[in-house]
Order: sequence, then C-alpha cells, then structure tokens
Amino acid sequence: MPNNAEIIERAINDFQKVQYHMNNAKSENAIKTYECLKKDYISLKVLLTSLGVNLTAIDTINE
Repeated sequence: MPNNAEIIERAINDFQKVQYHMNNAKSENAIKTYECLKKDYISLKVLLTSLGVNLTAIDTINE
C-alpha cells in the first residue's frame, strides 16, 4: 500500500500532465477534450489540497 508521499508524488505528476494536455486542448480549440480533462484537473486539485499540498507554484490553469 502506498504511503502519503507516494500518493502525493503520483497525484502531482498526474496534475501536471493534465494541465499540459489542457493547455494543448485549449490552444487547439478542442472544447470537449478540455472539458473532460477539466474534470480530472478538479479531482486532482481537490485530492492534493486535502493532502495539504500548496498548489500555487504548480497550478498553471487556475480554474
């Protein structure tokens, strides 16, 4: 079973990947793709916040 540090590390990596793909979808005007990714973005943001991670430095979307 993963410990909190492993969960946080994995969630941060996923959060950054989702943001990268959201930025690409936005620049390509892929509205449906962006909205699907936004659901993952929000879920990961809630998870990281609940684990006490300060997102100011890594949240490039800010939604």
